Amino acid sequence: MRRNFCGRTRREFVWEAGAGFGATALTGLLSADGFFNRASAAEKPKNPLAPKKPPLPAKAKSVIFIFCYGGPSHIDTFDYKPKMYDLDGKTIEVKTFGRGGHRNQGRVVGPKWKFKPYGKCGKMVSDLFPNIGQCVDDIAFVHSFYAESPIHGSAMLMMNSGRILSGYPALGSWVTYGLGSENENFPGFVVMLDNKGGPISGPKNWSSGFMPAAYQGTVIRADKTPIHDLALPEGTTAEVRRALLDRLNEKNSEHLLGRRENTELDARIASYELAFNMQKHAPEAVDFSKETKETLELYGVGEKRTDDFGRKCLLARRLVERGVRFIQIYSGGAHNDDNWDAHGDLVKNHTKHAGDTDKPIAGLLQDLKRRGLLDSTIVVWGGEFGRQPTAEYAQGTGRDHNSYGFTMWLAGGGIKGGVSVGETDELGAAAVKDRFHVKNLHATILTQMGLDPNKLSYFYGGLDQKLVGVEGADPIHQII
Repeated sequence: MRRNFCGRTRREFVWEAGAGFGATALTGLLSADGFFNRASAAEKPKNPLAPKKPPLPAKAKSVIFIFCYGGPSHIDTFDYKPKMYDLDGKTIEVKTFGRGGHRNQGRVVGPKWKFKPYGKCGKMVSDLFPNIGQCVDDIAFVHSFYAESPIHGSAMLMMNSGRILSGYPALGSWVTYGLGSENENFPGFVVMLDNKGGPISGPKNWSSGFMPAAYQGTVIRADKTPIHDLALPEGTTAEVRRALLDRLNEKNSEHLLGRRENTELDARIASYELAFNMQKHAPEAVDFSKETKETLELYGVGEKRTDDFGRKCLLARRLVERGVRFIQIYSGGAHNDDNWDAHGDLVKNHTKHAGDTDKPIAGLLQDLKRRGLLDSTIVVWGGEFGRQPTAEYAQGTGRDHNSYGFTMWLAGGGIKGGVSVGETDELGAAAVKDRFHVKNLHATILTQMGLDPNKLSYFYGGLDQKLVGVEGADPIHQII
């Protein structure tokens, strides 16, 4: 090959120029022309959680996402399928896709609970949820969601971050990135796990991905010790300890989270400073002593069955009052029947989890409404997918996963109440009318928060990354 340019080929010369001073000059020129997104990490505000004015008219200020880990059965909860009762036990032709792979036929498992109408809208709700049934006039049910994966790990990542692969920011991270937080003593994004353990994929479900760590979810507990031990980790140097103590003793110290110096020492001190503020203020947030007896009973606090989840829902309301942007509460943890993953005995599984959560969730909706907070708070309910209309095994009532069609509901924050949108087929096997992808759910939430889902972006890897992806997504206009 012919050599030019000081003994190098043209390709070698262009490659070396692109990776050297020429690239530096090009970067400067492109920046001056606005090529790089202004929201890149290098140009973030000093305090990444400082409150920001939404670019569009906002109906909501906060989100409470009740995540039913494992996948509740839509046809046994809110998606009424009367024809299935007579088909119970019969083998029929139906296409399904779950952890057991693709199938073309199966034994129908008819709904195991009766349904009855509730509210002025007459919404049919399963006997599993008599308390939520009382709130249907404030709820919008979407019966036609679908997603790509019927496997827990990737399906949860899709529901939480819009991607089936890890490494991307969660919905709560996007909300706090776009709007910041109204309480500097708490994270903008809070997660409460089930007392049986966390979900599969763990912290990836509330990760900030390629965004700064300030936007990631922080796990807290609804008990007397809400924040994990503040003790310094083993191996912390004396220098860091002295600097930390000096900083924590300073009055009116500046917030260090966004300092451009970004030294390792400052970064570690900043994380401890936020943790210190949380440790100081979190006990007040979980102090329910000033709540009335009637309020505690509304959430089921003090009752053996509902106390744990009721405390989480009550804490969620208190965090909303204190300016926290995004709160995610997990119903179900660990594996098998510790969550909604009803592969064996459907009745035993769903009776337990619905019984643990029905009263607290209804109490949350009612409490938010009477305090005037439901107008500015979006409450979301659902899992990573639904369940199939047929049995997974030769015997029993267990259902396999179903991402072809499932139900979620939303309430508050400008969402229409007493409406049902979309349909699955008569067996609940797949969404067939007004189908909505999970990204449409994300777009709806962002829109109600005053954020344009197709413009909210973060520059990373040479692209303007978006929660709804490069193809974009529209909100569900029928429920707004």
